[in-house]
Amino acid sequence: MTGFRGKLYRDDAIVLRVQKLGESDRIITLLARRTGRVRAVAKGVRRTTSRFGGRLEPFGHVDLQIAEGRSLDVINQVEGISLYGKRFLSDYARYTVASAIAETAERLTPIEREPMPRLFQLTLGAVKALAAGAHAGPLILDAYLLRAMAVAGWEPALRGCAVCGTAGEHRSYSVPAGGCVCGNCRPPGASRPASATIALMAALAEGEWPEAELSGEPARREASGLIAAHLQWHLERGLRSLPLVDRTYPGPA
Repeated sequence: MTGFRGKLYRDDAIVLRVQKLGESDRIITLLARRTGRVRAVAKGVRRTTSRFGGRLEPFGHVDLQIAEGRSLDVINQVEGISLYGKRFLSDYARYTVASAIAETAERLTPIEREPMPRLFQLTLGAVKALAAGAHAGPLILDAYLLRAMAVAGWEPALRGCAVCGTAGEHRSYSVPAGGCVCGNCRPPGASRPASATIALMAALAEGEWPEAELSGEPARREASGLIAAHLQWHLERGLRSLPLVDRTYPGPA
């Protein structure tokens, strides 16, 4: 036996990140439907003669055959299902949103090969909506971040007090406390966002897109700030891609 030959497995996955390796290879970070986050080598894909290099670009949905390796798995076959990234690689606004989605998915899967089917489906849906232009890119991102935090167990309280659980609309918001807080539980330093901001966050978290799309730009910007702060509090460090996101909303809002 001349080398290590691991068992083969097949899965469909979203390409989260691509890194150069040597002169002709790449390391591909994937979020797979059944396998979870996987880092695998794609050999020779940077050569012009590569059979599948163009299918392993960021944000694509692909079907792969992979061989288990000692340190990194090895991609043997790949077929494109929907290469969503090709639709906005030259569109800065959508590209930066997709980058923030992919970075979030990677950060929320710290353990390789741990199945995360809900996060996979959520990430695939967000990239698909972004490619289709279904909603404004920043709204898609904020909805994704809120729902991804719910998958991770960090969902902010928006319909009741994060501390005592009292239902209703509460006008104070505290990231360390876990979201909206009532007057009795309001800690020092809590902010007082506009009621329209909290309503928008709740609409995005619950998939109420008609309500979300009626929101004004001030509420959208304030919601984005609270969502980013909430995520980064739990991650304990910021996302590199988030400050690059273009928060310009087309047309009147």
